[in-house]
Amino acid sequence: MRGFIMLLMLLAPSWAWAQTSTTLEQADAAWNQLRLHGDAKALAPLLADDWLLTHSDGRVQHKADYLQELATRQRRNTRIDNEDVQIRQHGDTAVITGTSVQAAISDGKPWEGRFRFTRVWLLRDGQWQMLASHSSRLAETTQ
Repeated sequence: MRGFIMLLMLLAPSWAWAQTSTTLEQADAAWNQLRLHGDAKALAPLLADDWLLTHSDGRVQHKADYLQELATRQRRNTRIDNEDVQIRQHGDTAVITGTSVQAAISDGKPWEGRFRFTRVWLLRDGQWQMLASHSSRLAETTQ
């Protein structure tokens, strides 16, 4: 019995990580799906009030501006596919990195590309909230 209790104690942290990771993965997936569907109202609670988005061109956008852009459909995402996603958690903070293939229409102009992204999430009151998102456009390669 004592050995069983010790085993449970050893497994508890990895089980807790699995539970947190799933929730974090769901929050990150929701970020992509809600952007794809332009659902600014549902997206708002996922973003911290002081959330910042640094676009691949270096432009910085605050939460209110970004959500307005989505709500008015000035920006319409038509594709968001993530690859090579890595999650690193440090206590109540997590960093998600990966590659994203995206297409959208911004101010009537279509664009597409491959981007490296970094997103920082914080666990607040049992819910994950994104603090920051940054993307860098990957150079096109010829094959």
